[in-house]
Amino acid sequence: MNPNFAASMATEATTKFQKSELLPVPQPPDFHPEIIVSPSHDGLQFWQFMIAGSIAGSVEHMAMFPVDTVKTRMQALVSCPIQQVGLRHAVRSILKSEGPAGLYRGIGAMGLGAGPAHAVYFSVYEMCKKAFSGGNPNNSAAHAVSGVFATVASDAVFTPMDVVKQRLQLGSSPYKGVMDCFRIVMREEGVGAFYASYRTTVLMNAPFTAVHFATYEAVKRGLMEVSPDSANDERLIVHATAGAAAGALAAALTTPLDVVKTQLQCQGVCGCDRFQNSSIRDVIRTIVKKDGYIGLMRGWKPRMLFHAPAAAICWSTYEAAKSFFQELNSGSDSSTVT
Repeated sequence: MNPNFAASMATEATTKFQKSELLPVPQPPDFHPEIIVSPSHDGLQFWQFMIAGSIAGSVEHMAMFPVDTVKTRMQALVSCPIQQVGLRHAVRSILKSEGPAGLYRGIGAMGLGAGPAHAVYFSVYEMCKKAFSGGNPNNSAAHAVSGVFATVASDAVFTPMDVVKQRLQLGSSPYKGVMDCFRIVMREEGVGAFYASYRTTVLMNAPFTAVHFATYEAVKRGLMEVSPDSANDERLIVHATAGAAAGALAAALTTPLDVVKTQLQCQGVCGCDRFQNSSIRDVIRTIVKKDGYIGLMRGWKPRMLFHAPAAAICWSTYEAAKSFFQELNSGSDSSTVT
């Protein structure tokens, strides 16, 4: 090659590069620097977790409310000595004295409390799971701890309405409705009555949710590993099965504290014992004295019958709502890009 020609080419190239600001920089066809994606987890925003959780919680509790009523009635029996009442007898008694409507007394309070409480519950859980898992989706400890944080927050929202609900569920309840119960309790017992069981509720729901979430994530992962090829097609069945297993196990283990919670929330109503303070130890001592240690397991059957299908309904509804929002987000992202 001619040396003079090579030097000329080098000089020309240098001149062009020195004027590079005049040259367009080629970009990929789908490059859009003006689009800023906000932080998300599982492809969802915080408010979308709240809506999905609210829908799931409302559907779960409204569908299983009659079973919850039976459980409350069984746990709040006060005759001394307490007579053993089976699940079938409790249902028959309610239907005979009040008809089917008796199974739904207090459902308005549940409707007002379940949505907001579960919105807090699932959104806090998802945010904590993202923060604690360290990028490992199989971190059971992170799932358990996240569940504990979620229940502490959601119980603060739900406990007052749960007090109203359980008082309305009692046989011969003196209250006409949700607002009447709220006004009378506020006037006669003060705001503290709505949170008399909060400590017990948290102590019950903390291990409940730890067991529940850890079991749910583990069972879900196990079911998906059994048949990974059809995991997407059978996603609803996987969520429902994992939820039912988690709900039943957690419910059985925490029944004694649920009995204590019911006693504290219904104290002084329809002949239920009134306690000097909200001491869990004093309530347990009273229950054991009147009914023996078996009294601490009162209502375990309807409690499991409630939580197994309720968790299946809740988790499948929640995951379906999440899928809806994920598809909605991906669709909106595609339309924005194009």
